[in-house]
Amino acid sequence: MNGDERPEAATERRDDLTPPEPAGSTSGVLGAALGEAARRAGFDPETNASTGGVVWRAMGGFRGIVEAVLPGLVFIVVFTLTTDPETREANLWLSLGLSVGVAAVFTLLRLIQRGPAGAAFGGLIATAVAAGLALWTGRGQDNFIPGLITNAAYGTAFLVSALIGWSLIGLAAGFLMNEGIAWRRDKRKRRVYFWLAIAWAALFYLRLAVQLPLYFADEVAALGTLKLVMGLPLFAPLAAVTWLAVRALYKRPAE
Repeated sequence: MNGDERPEAATERRDDLTPPEPAGSTSGVLGAALGEAARRAGFDPETNASTGGVVWRAMGGFRGIVEAVLPGLVFIVVFTLTTDPETREANLWLSLGLSVGVAAVFTLLRLIQRGPAGAAFGGLIATAVAAGLALWTGRGQDNFIPGLITNAAYGTAFLVSALIGWSLIGLAAGFLMNEGIAWRRDKRKRRVYFWLAIAWAALFYLRLAVQLPLYFADEVAALGTLKLVMGLPLFAPLAAVTWLAVRALYKRPAE
């Protein structure tokens, strides 16, 4: 090392020579799975698409948005219209039946057109399971239990991953950007991925904080409405911020 070279620079180069974690390790497998899932969802750096285009694809485009929103919207509208003002009882069978029916139509159309039916099948199964639970208990608010559980699980996963230094955002982005887990040796990237994971955890916990009181208060229409409002409208801007932050971390300096 000559006299002009900084010790920190030498340390950085030694860090770069640190052997990567084996591909078959838990973090490697999880990161590869998350990165591939993100790529299939539309977060593909090789497309050079605009941030708006990336987020639009991640939401499934116009069709994906309709498939995600309409079944829940149908349930809310029918449940509200059939609710007796005095008894506060609604036609639960009709509300849930139409909701599941709409999801089934979307899935059938995907199959007829031989398009990717994975998302539609997932939506149909989720809608059917939630409807079955509500019919079993006879309570409309139980239609939202799977969504509440999902928010709790995702929020906890993002929070724990951030606190233990293995941000799920970092794992996905690392493999998406062909870096693997090398980002963990970069303090700047670790810090950004920490706060991104915290932001996603906060989104899921915010949904719980708003929706759980409505669930226990038996406010089915309000719960369903806020679930839609806090769904894609909150997902889209946070997904855009996440994508911009990740791209900024890997942006090459102008030559």
